[in-house]
Amino acid sequence: MRRIITINSNQVNKSVETKKILTEKLTNAGFEVTYEFCQDAELIISIGGDGSFLKTVHDFDFTKTPIIGINTGHLGFFPEISPNHIDSFIKSYKNNDFLVQDISLLKANICTNNCNSNMYAINEVVVKGDKSRTIHLSLDVNGKHIQNFSGDGMIISTPTGSTAYNYAAGGSIVDPGLNLMQLTPLYPINTNAYRCFTSSIIFSSESIIKIIPEYRFEDSILIVIDGVEYRFNHMSNIEVSISDLKIKLLRMLDYEFWSRVSEKFL
Repeated sequence: MRRIITINSNQVNKSVETKKILTEKLTNAGFEVTYEFCQDAELIISIGGDGSFLKTVHDFDFTKTPIIGINTGHLGFFPEISPNHIDSFIKSYKNNDFLVQDISLLKANICTNNCNSNMYAINEVVVKGDKSRTIHLSLDVNGKHIQNFSGDGMIISTPTGSTAYNYAAGGSIVDPGLNLMQLTPLYPINTNAYRCFTSSIIFSSESIIKIIPEYRFEDSILIVIDGVEYRFNHMSNIEVSISDLKIKLLRMLDYEFWSRVSEKFL
């Protein structure tokens, strides 16, 4: 029976060299290696940092094939395997010494005057201004108006994404075992007209967050999905919720989220 593993790598020298070594070791262990997405693959290995991992998942259209990362960048949360530990990883994988973790995605339904578009995020959806000026947004949750916002924008993140842009903006780190959304304001301004939350808000997994731009100048709203920017002309609103779509992360049995937090931030 063919056992196929797909490798996806960035083009950094260390990643390219790791890809070569990994290919040789997997082949010697009896696996067939591909560099393009294969429906029959049992595992996808991303080589790089968190950014490369996110790009792999998006490029492979949120496949249900389990994915794991080899870290050749800075210490991240997705790629957990060191290039120095490839041998032990292959041994553990062949012995089924791993677990598979389902990760919920965010669904962003973006409405413009002409169409609706659905986009999916692993880490976060960001609504911000395209120009260096304050933007004004109306925030509704489950059909109820919550606040009029004035500032740089809003981040809506998953627990998995809580350690990324959300944390840099002052949001809280969330245990990835929880199923929720976190909204973190970007440089909120409090005036008589705009009474803004100044800290993160936690929403249940059933919540629907609706953000409506209030255009004061040109059409200047920017949507950022997992670090990739998208511009929509005449956007009327964006609704963000937890999607039924999930991805599968392969985790080694010795992976521990809070130890990784301690290594990265403390």
